[in-house]
Amino acid sequence: QILIMAEILSAPFQYNFMINAFFLTAIISIPSALISCYLVLKGWSLMGDAISHSVLPGIIISYLLHIPLLIGAFCSGMICAVASGFLSENSRIKQDTIMGVVFSGMFGFGIVLYSKVSTEVHLDHILFGNILGLSLEDLLISFLISAAVTILITIKRQDLLLHTFDPIHARSIGIPVRFLHYGFLAMVSITIVATLSAVGIILSIGLLIAPGAIAFLLTQRFGQMLVIAMIISLLSSFLGIYISFFIDSAPAPTIILFLSAFFIGALIHANMKLKIN
Repeated sequence: QILIMAEILSAPFQYNFMINAFFLTAIISIPSALISCYLVLKGWSLMGDAISHSVLPGIIISYLLHIPLLIGAFCSGMICAVASGFLSENSRIKQDTIMGVVFSGMFGFGIVLYSKVSTEVHLDHILFGNILGLSLEDLLISFLISAAVTILITIKRQDLLLHTFDPIHARSIGIPVRFLHYGFLAMVSITIVATLSAVGIILSIGLLIAPGAIAFLLTQRFGQMLVIAMIISLLSSFLGIYISFFIDSAPAPTIILFLSAFFIGALIHANMKLKIN
């Protein structure tokens, strides 16, 4: 009985495509969790959503030009980020409204392009990921992107934190605020590119927002927030893929369900702690 149970529980680790899925989610969980903390503290959740949706036309255009899809996705995401920033600085409309218009317009443009172009890329794989059909190239690209973003955030951690809370003070002490602003948006864009193979365009925002939001509810120290966000992201990714194997569900939505469950648990815990105090 014990041997049978052990064999059943270890079944997901007997398949290479499952091991690749575990490996990829572990890779992308760290930079997405780190970025999510800054996005939550700065109130830029919609920016992450906007960039994630806006990469679609870049993917389709890259396919037509026969260049790597990731290059098009990154360029498209940066166009959305820069356009949103420029329009918000040069109009009376609030930034969240502009982002909503820009990302929905770019997403709609991408859908129109997809419907008019004959492509081997399945729309479901773009929107929801194809984590069980990963290639070695996907793993390598995601690893390189994740490592670069993690290193950059670690190096610029204090500058990014100051820019998040007090950009005016950051500018007064000589920190290149504009460069830091668009550099951070570039890291958001390239991290979304790294998550496309795993969870796709639609669900990537879950990895970019939920870990930071959960950690924010559990601690008031930024250092602890970063660590908690990474643990939550890694745990949700592992459980989502592992459980999806047994219930025969898509891994990406299952990962997001676990993140949602952790968020509800953290919210209940925070409210109970508030009532006790």
